[in-house]
Amino acid sequence: MTKTSIYKILTYCIATVWIANGLFCKVLNLVPRHEKIVARILGDDYSRPLTIVIGISEIIMTVWILSGYKTKLNAIAQIAIVATMNTIEFILVPDLLLWGKLNSLFASIFIVVVYFNEFYLNKKELK
Repeated sequence: MTKTSIYKILTYCIATVWIANGLFCKVLNLVPRHEKIVARILGDDYSRPLTIVIGISEIIMTVWILSGYKTKLNAIAQIAIVATMNTIEFILVPDLLLWGKLNSLFASIFIVVVYFNEFYLNKKELK
């Protein structure tokens, strides 16, 4: 299998993570734990609308990933968002995370996959 093929497959897998979390978990509220996390961190008053906004942002990230537009910037944004979000959750709401503090391990693996996919497999010039 070529680097290009692996890059495409990983890109679709990464996009799937974002759409699943944004659309299914947050916007459609199929995983209410996500709204509980938002409520605990940002307050109960607007937790549902804020969860929807976060979900829509994740859907937009999916579109950006699949568009192929400024892929290096996109990877940096993903890494920063995942690292920030997971650090906040690790500190403030570890009891609400699917795997507790072990969630940070999975977030780290996701970050490494995004980095590897973009900065090793994708050899396009910086734009």
